[in-house]
Amino acid sequence: MLWDALFWIGLTVAVVIGFLYFRELGDISQMIFKIKRENLVRAIRNEYKLVALGLLGAAAMAFAHLAMGGGITWVFWIAAVVVAFLYGFTYVWLHIGMRHHRSNAKYYSIKEARQFVSPSNSVVVIENEGIARAHPDGHILRPHLAGNPEGFGGENVVMTYCGMANLGIAYKPEIGGKAVEMEVMAQLGNNLILRDNATGEPIQQIYGAHERDENRSSAMTPWPTFRMTFRGFEKAYPDGQVYLNIGRSNPLVGILDVAQDMMFTWGITAQHRVAAPVTDNMTRLDDRLPNKTYVWGVNVGDDAACYTDDFVIEHGRPINATVGRRDIVVAWHQPFESLGIWYNDTGSPVSEIDIYGKSDRGQHARVETLKPGMFWHVWAEFFPHTDINRTDELANEAA
Repeated sequence: MLWDALFWIGLTVAVVIGFLYFRELGDISQMIFKIKRENLVRAIRNEYKLVALGLLGAAAMAFAHLAMGGGITWVFWIAAVVVAFLYGFTYVWLHIGMRHHRSNAKYYSIKEARQFVSPSNSVVVIENEGIARAHPDGHILRPHLAGNPEGFGGENVVMTYCGMANLGIAYKPEIGGKAVEMEVMAQLGNNLILRDNATGEPIQQIYGAHERDENRSSAMTPWPTFRMTFRGFEKAYPDGQVYLNIGRSNPLVGILDVAQDMMFTWGITAQHRVAAPVTDNMTRLDDRLPNKTYVWGVNVGDDAACYTDDFVIEHGRPINATVGRRDIVVAWHQPFESLGIWYNDTGSPVSEIDIYGKSDRGQHARVETLKPGMFWHVWAEFFPHTDINRTDELANEAA
């Protein structure tokens, strides 16, 4: 009786915790289950404790059956297979398949990159003192994190990427002077959730702050990030560097990489093709724009505004506006197929500005909080009070 009881208790603990582990952090599981934020946060904070407890239950089940004859044989073997899948799949998918390149990313010349990137492909770009780095969506899709402090003017900047949101944001990986060890964990609200392994705290990509910091008073410092086509990048930065996710460490990992690449490509392709979110873990719907409209969002303080490329192109000249009491200028540059947003601290409207931020009023700094070319439904999820296509002209008319 004792060993039967231990068998069933161990089985129950192992399977229940394994199911919760898979449901919260199995990634593809979110296509089946509706995930609650509090449960996901709890799983991220306590991942290894949960895994240890679940495997302890599995060990107790195995000992009770194999060593002491407790339980039922066919139940044991079915439970063993289920437990192996729930823990093994989730851990391998999460920590091996989505291994990051936050500090060891490899960057190549434009000439080398032409073999792997189409001219019309969109790339997410960062720049420092004339050194520019492009991150093609298709290459940063699975690792989600890419950075290398070498060769970028001494700045440690990590590009974070969420395929579900179509969003790339670069951050300096530190909060309050302490290093942030980012690892990919999950997504919620169709936006990537990371974990700071130095503290165990989840970080929503779009905010860059620890989950426990409800007011987001302290967050990673965003680095100005913008989009353009690869051919536009080549024109603007002929000596630029291009991140490529190529090469396999070993055959077994290579097989896993191919499988995950296929799964991610399928999911993200569907996300771009259909109006509804492929993974519906949203809390609100905003029908002011179609869900999958690309927007360039800016938030300054508690104020937020976003722009569509169609509106900026049709406007025909730089747009002057104010967000969070900061004047900005928004412009489309056709030769580079890029929409840029800069601060304008001159006190006067800008009538001309180039891709590098030089205008008829002088040199301007890019807005570091820009979220370039992301899906509208994700922007509206996190910034529900946003304006769309705000201009000084519209503000004057409203006044």
